[in-house]
Amino acid sequence: MLFYFLYPLHVKFSFFNVFKYITFRTFGASITSVLLCMFMGPAYIRLLQRMQMGQTIREDGPKTHLSKKGTPTMGGGLILFAIVLPTLLWADLTNPNVWVAVIVTLLFGVVGYVDDHRKVVQKNPKGLSGRQKLFWQTLIALAAAVFIYVTRETPPVLKFPFFKEWSFYLGALFIPFATFVIVGASNAVNLTDGLDGLAVGPTITTSATFLILAYCAGHMKIAEYLQIPYIAGAGELAVFCGCVAASCLGFLWFNTYPAQVFMGDVGSLALGAALAVVAVITKNEILLALCGGVFVVEALSVMAQVASFKMTGKRVFKMAPIHHHFELKGWAEPKVIVRFWIISILLALFTLSTLKLR
Repeated sequence: MLFYFLYPLHVKFSFFNVFKYITFRTFGASITSVLLCMFMGPAYIRLLQRMQMGQTIREDGPKTHLSKKGTPTMGGGLILFAIVLPTLLWADLTNPNVWVAVIVTLLFGVVGYVDDHRKVVQKNPKGLSGRQKLFWQTLIALAAAVFIYVTRETPPVLKFPFFKEWSFYLGALFIPFATFVIVGASNAVNLTDGLDGLAVGPTITTSATFLILAYCAGHMKIAEYLQIPYIAGAGELAVFCGCVAASCLGFLWFNTYPAQVFMGDVGSLALGAALAVVAVITKNEILLALCGGVFVVEALSVMAQVASFKMTGKRVFKMAPIHHHFELKGWAEPKVIVRFWIISILLALFTLSTLKLR
């Protein structure tokens, strides 16, 4: 919006020429996003407290979590606001990639809101059933995948890091593949959101990494130099990724241990979908699994636990997702969180190294 109104003024005032640069608008959007979270956070938390949006705690979980009962949840609404508003202010709104990312993020947030509302307000501990949640997630992701495929801005191929010549043409299979990536990433982040700040930290590192990847993919000369797919208009997603990272950074101020607020499904489902949409558009689906390795391991731990129990009656872990396993082994919650953050940072650095290892 600012780009649309202010950039034309560069004809008379040369200063406004900076608005044409994605880098400048990414920094502007990121600063706006983190400030919105920081300044609106206290009032938002008080609002959740007045509305009695308190978190319910699993009785079969770690006993140290029982003290968290009643902590305000659905804080993801603040994250969504701090993503969407700065993106609309600073991004080029004529770019369809921006709208796909924003709309998918919001719609997944709506699914999460309904789930949280049923749990917290209607006192239904199950919230949305697994089938209901999966149905709506798949429907939204499918619509996004079809739109991306039909517009043809993103080639329907699967690119492999480390190997510049390796690619697999998906054709129409791009649609179910992209749908799977979006739904899978959304649920993986949701499963990771079980400790104070645990999901937020890796989301910051992953979105910051994809900020760089999106910018490179959308810059013809850089893409050619790095021998990565050039995606017209993908660079504008750097603004969106900057808002995702910055909003999570601002939210972490209140979500760090001991948390004053939890993001809830309204935040975790939306953040996972946001990361996945950027990965699909920029052709970095495999790098999403690498950079977001913490999310992948969390999801796989749940799958392994369920499969093992159904087939053998035995559990692989003391408790799933895997972060609870380490808690039950005696690790203090802050230790689990920080160590997972460290792993996420290392994975992000390794992901960026693949830009040259081709």
